[in-house]
Amino acid sequence: MKTLFLVFIHLLCACVLISAACSGTERSDLVGKWHTKDGQTKLQITEKKFIITDENGPVPEDYFVKGDTIFTSFEGNQPYSKFVIEHIDESELKLLYPDSVSVDLIR
Repeated sequence: MKTLFLVFIHLLCACVLISAACSGTERSDLVGKWHTKDGQTKLQITEKKFIITDENGPVPEDYFVKGDTIFTSFEGNQPYSKFVIEHIDESELKLLYPDSVSVDLIR
């Protein structure tokens, strides 16, 4: 009986870990190619890179997401640039840039 109880506990823990590992994250909504309505600024977000392309050319940066904020850094340098996600769905993204300018992006 004791062995059966221990096996049950281990299986329960394994199920919890597997379900946590397989659940979707906010990052999956971010991944993709975005652009402003006028086409001046383009944003490509991959699993590892945050690439803003404007009149100065592409600027690839590493990033991570914490809550509703995207933290970017150029080649690991600190301090991080903070982009706040004001709204996101499958076709629209509204970001608050580090200089407090709100930018609407679409896919």
